[in-house]
Amino acid sequence: MSVEIYHNPRCSKSRQTLQILQEQGVDAEIREYLKTPPDRKTLESVLAMLKMEPRELMRKGEKEYKEAGLDNPQLSREELIQAMLDHPKLIERPIVIHNGHAALGRPPESVLDLF
Repeated sequence: MSVEIYHNPRCSKSRQTLQILQEQGVDAEIREYLKTPPDRKTLESVLAMLKMEPRELMRKGEKEYKEAGLDNPQLSREELIQAMLDHPKLIERPIVIHNGHAALGRPPESVLDLF
């Protein structure tokens, strides 16, 4: 069973999600996306699996979001994706991927729907 988690160990929701997976006996491959950010193709794939548009996956409370004016509704999908590639901390977390499907761990228990 191949499971990946896009994880930030400093995030309580991310830690809770990882703990839930471990309690279920799921051995997830941990991707610390702040250390090793996804490339464009991967981010596009994750968005498709989540059935989300880029802005929906962005952490709107981050300083970078506000400073870069990313709340501008005129920004294109490509510009928003590029902002996440340039500033990975803008990507909401945790994201769990399993069998071509993905779930955002907010709340953490929601990832159990993948199994």
